[in-house]
Amino acid sequence: MNLELRHLKVVCAIAETGSVTKAASLLGLAQPALTAQLQRIERTLGGPLFERDRRGARPTALGELVLSRARVLLPAMKGLQDEAARLAGSGSEQGMGRYRIGSIGGPVIGGLVRRLSDAQPHAQISTHASYYVDELATMVLAGKLDYAQVGVCGDAIPSAEYGLVWQTVAVDAVSVLMPEDHPAAKGVDTDLAELAGEQWVAGTGDGCMSDCFAAACARAGFTPRRVLETDVRGVVDMVESGSAIGICQPTFRPPAGLTHRPLAGAPLRWRQVLGWHPDSPAARVAPLLMTMAAEAYREVLARNPMYVNWLADYPQLGGHQQMVTTQSETAA
Repeated sequence: MNLELRHLKVVCAIAETGSVTKAASLLGLAQPALTAQLQRIERTLGGPLFERDRRGARPTALGELVLSRARVLLPAMKGLQDEAARLAGSGSEQGMGRYRIGSIGGPVIGGLVRRLSDAQPHAQISTHASYYVDELATMVLAGKLDYAQVGVCGDAIPSAEYGLVWQTVAVDAVSVLMPEDHPAAKGVDTDLAELAGEQWVAGTGDGCMSDCFAAACARAGFTPRRVLETDVRGVVDMVESGSAIGICQPTFRPPAGLTHRPLAGAPLRWRQVLGWHPDSPAARVAPLLMTMAAEAYREVLARNPMYVNWLADYPQLGGHQQMVTTQSETAA
């Protein structure tokens, strides 16, 4: 029998769990099958790898040698596979034949995909949804996605530890979702201090929005009730039922009976960014994707002329492209 990487994974699993039975459960195998496989591995290597008794399985000297090599080889092979997946050639000099885009919703992804489909009708386009920036960034780093289109709170940026390039598509004022007859819906914006007694609800996700919201409320002179979290449908349901008012983006299209207004002074902001790995084929086509993302944002923004007019007093907000962080900056 030739020794393979899967055999090294078996040895590592037994060492980590301290038990053949627990390792079998971890690997999704029957215990007798894993025992037989271990015996074949030991015959191939010329001796027992573990001392086994009622207390579990402990590596022998030969087992320690194999483990030391396995703990180097397995991460190295995983790294090779990730690099190959990221750099492998679905692209051409003019574009890519495949676009895999992860997103957390927002105003950009729909128009971006439509524009990309129109411009490259033969390209394979797939999307992946998530609530979490780190999940999408990890998938881009591993070569499972080409781009991540996400939203982050205020002046924050996604974690630099992934070595991705993040470029800003737009920065918006956070808005309040409420019934059309709510007193705070009478003007073009609403004062956060006037909402001190309200119950709030927001969409599920990571980031610092909850901390930033609490800080904004403190500056407005009050401590907010705990913000409820649910999916977008749940947010709408709670607002419609009168249970809470919601935190939303100004590009969100509310159903009949609901409306939203930006917070006066823009104490809370939401940044739309697009990310990719600088060493991947996606980096070459990123300027095209950024242009399409900006166009998609402007298209959605135009549906809310009240907010467009409101933005005239806030030149730092709205659609603009700005490099936020790069791999080279991370290393500096």
